[in-house]
Amino acid sequence: MKDSFRDVLGVSRMITRRLFNGFLVAGLAPPITMPARSQTGAGVEEAIAPLDQLYSIQIQRGNEVLLAQAPRGPGLDRVANIKSCSKSIVALILGTCIARNEIPSVDARLVDVAPDLVPQDATDGVSEITMEHLVSLTAGLEATSGGNYGGWIASANWVSDVLTRPIVAEPGSRMIYSTGSTHVLGAALTQASGETLLDLARDRLGRPMGFEIPPWSRDPQGFYLGGNEMALTPRAMLAIALMMRDGGRYDGDQIVPTDWIEASVVPRARSPYSGMDYEYGWFITETGYILARGFGGQVIAAHPDADLAVAITSDPTRPANSEGYFGDLVSLLDGPVLDLARQG
Repeated sequence: MKDSFRDVLGVSRMITRRLFNGFLVAGLAPPITMPARSQTGAGVEEAIAPLDQLYSIQIQRGNEVLLAQAPRGPGLDRVANIKSCSKSIVALILGTCIARNEIPSVDARLVDVAPDLVPQDATDGVSEITMEHLVSLTAGLEATSGGNYGGWIASANWVSDVLTRPIVAEPGSRMIYSTGSTHVLGAALTQASGETLLDLARDRLGRPMGFEIPPWSRDPQGFYLGGNEMALTPRAMLAIALMMRDGGRYDGDQIVPTDWIEASVVPRARSPYSGMDYEYGWFITETGYILARGFGGQVIAAHPDADLAVAITSDPTRPANSEGYFGDLVSLLDGPVLDLARQG
């Protein structure tokens, strides 16, 4: 069992604390292209030209937007399905619930936080699953993603379906990518706080940071889907990236506790697909990005050392594998985007 986030603060101080004078997200607008300092963004523009899945990209260093373009798709001010970037948002909400003592710690067991969620026929071992196991995708239960996803969402009770699946790995031992784990976490946050996941996202992230979050899919019991289908504007995605870059602060306000952000970049598992380290809802790249990743190529990325925040949206109907389009996006972040950050 790993230590709670309060015990790992000395392990990683990767997040710096900067203030950002942000902007409120605008209302709906037609698709747009907004170059900023295009003369210095030539390398990025050249790199994205052949990426026909890419809808939008924004790059900010410090308080300066270096590039903001939406060559395809609905633009920067209309909501996009952020797919599994939702998992990273749910992870942030968990941090706020712990800070408010709605959940005692990341080590709290699901059966103690939300006993009503655990069915009588739950798989042996479910009683030992903690909030940390769920948020780090190390619960050990059979995955509900990939080929199992359709059957899972067709079930009568999504939470019970997850918790009655076989345990295929010891909890905490390895990452099993499963939207069901994050969905159970989101339902537990609802039970512990008394607020829906939508209200939690709006009250603790959206309103304090000045952006809207529309309702999204719910399960048959009324729990909002944790880990998929949330929608944000690309500008809101950039605001989240800035908040991650700046240690949980946005426009001078502490949105998510700094200690939770710091704990969120301590490696706890490794993706069997990309090889990236995975922490509390966020990937960490070898070059220092804190990364949320969604199907199709949705990306929220922060690079504290380079003072960078990046948001990318892509066609949500087309896959983005680590060896394919997502790999192209990682190469874009590691190459032209970091090069752009070093200019000036």
